[in-house]
Amino acid sequence: MLRNPLIAATTLCLALIAYATVAKLTGRPVLVGHAEAYWIVVVERFSAYGLLGFLLSFLLPGRFGLACGLVVSVAIGLEVLQALTPDRDPALLDVLEKAAGGTVGVLLAQTILAFLPRPPS
Repeated sequence: MLRNPLIAATTLCLALIAYATVAKLTGRPVLVGHAEAYWIVVVERFSAYGLLGFLLSFLLPGRFGLACGLVVSVAIGLEVLQALTPDRDPALLDVLEKAAGGTVGVLLAQTILAFLPRPPS
């Protein structure tokens, strides 16, 4: 069955996002290098949450609101937890970027699910 690997992939994606969000700046994974441009950071956030939203949407087919709510809640919750890390600072713009990426991921997955054949009941 496909559900168990999907749960594992979603959990791994969420764990990596949580680590990258709450870790100290020196321990944070980077795509290009520590002197990366701001737009690269925006693309990283958007795509990471887009993947999370995509995976959550496949776990919750037909539940657009629930999947979007979970992604936005994770974005807000992890950004609030960032305030507890001394060298990190939470920002509303970061939450908006992450929520937008997650919502786009959910929309993309729901569009794909709409065109897939339904399994027989």
